Amino acid sequence: MTVYMCEPWLEGILCGVYDAWSDPAGHENVRLAVKGEYEELELFAEYRDVQICPEKAEKVIRSVCAKLSQEIYRKVYTASLSQDRERADKIYRFLIQAFRHGPSVLDMLQLPACYDIFGLCRNVYNENHLLTEFLRFSETPGGILVSRIGPKNDIMTLLAPHFADRLPEENWVIYDENHKRAAVHPAGRSWFLVNQPLEPEQENSDRGWGRWLRERTDEETYEDMWRMFCDTIAIRERRNPVCQRTHLPLRFRPYMTEFQK
Repeated sequence: MTVYMCEPWLEGILCGVYDAWSDPAGHENVRLAVKGEYEELELFAEYRDVQICPEKAEKVIRSVCAKLSQEIYRKVYTASLSQDRERADKIYRFLIQAFRHGPSVLDMLQLPACYDIFGLCRNVYNENHLLTEFLRFSETPGGILVSRIGPKNDIMTLLAPHFADRLPEENWVIYDENHKRAAVHPAGRSWFLVNQPLEPEQENSDRGWGRWLRERTDEETYEDMWRMFCDTIAIRERRNPVCQRTHLPLRFRPYMTEFQK
């Protein structure tokens, strides 16, 4: 067995797909794994590092779009955003079936590889949908709307277009604490990604993200009023924590105004 170790983002995974596909040993004797995540070493397995090559990734994308469909490429892209440790190999197995059966493979959920991709995409889409509801902005003195999130999946490229459409004339920043990146939207312009981690020592800095994410304004008064409103309309006799956790998982609450003390 040959294991190709690829980078965790889309380009790295596609380069791994390209190298594994070219291996003369055949699909059954190769596997993809993601670097930087727990990997139990196999006895007698050969591990190879996959080097990033934009040309290889572009060839895979062109083949998928031209010979299969844009929808299959969207599924591959969405699956690459998942936090699943086996996402690289699942994408590889899915593409094997896709080139074997054609565009209709999306309806063949009886195939394990297709069902795996369906599960990855569903998990990513569900989290993105929840965050469009649970995300909260605070306004800084400069008029910039700032929000923190902590998603499991790397959904920023799916989440940012929603708020760019809803708030096109606002300056806003969404910072992903888990993946250390931010979506920045200047008013009236297109949003863009910034891969600038916010280190602990920057939290108290007077420059950059640290200042924006720390500054308090009269927004605090409105937050207190919102919490008071939520407490006032609540009916204690109908309080159901189990049902509440079903509709609002605990991991989202640290970023929501209603649950901050």
